[in-house]
Amino acid sequence: MEGSRRGAVYVISVAAEIAGVHPQTLRIYERKGLLEPARTSGGSRRYSEEDLRRLARIAELTEQGLNLAGVKRVLALEAEVEHLKAEVVRARRDAVEAVEAAHREHRRDLVPLRQTVVRFGSS
Repeated sequence: MEGSRRGAVYVISVAAEIAGVHPQTLRIYERKGLLEPARTSGGSRRYSEEDLRRLARIAELTEQGLNLAGVKRVLALEAEVEHLKAEVVRARRDAVEAVEAAHREHRRDLVPLRQTVVRFGSS
């Protein structure tokens, strides 16, 4: 989240205008735990592009009839899904690396056979 905090440049009035809501709505979202804007040293809120994307998602969900508690739960579940997707990608990468390492290890253990053909029963 630190990267999004550095990009937090919009004051509350601008963020509210971009999102199409009243600044008080942003304050309510923050109180409900739906949004966590960065703060200046003086305590003023600053919103990032990521915050604006989150506001758009909140608007989508509320337009679909979810209340703020439902929106909060959906956002939490979506974040968990993204985390799990990243974990699956890491696990797949680790599995591929482990298989490749095992193949390299077994190749070292292989002893080449002479390529002579001997018929069964012939001496």
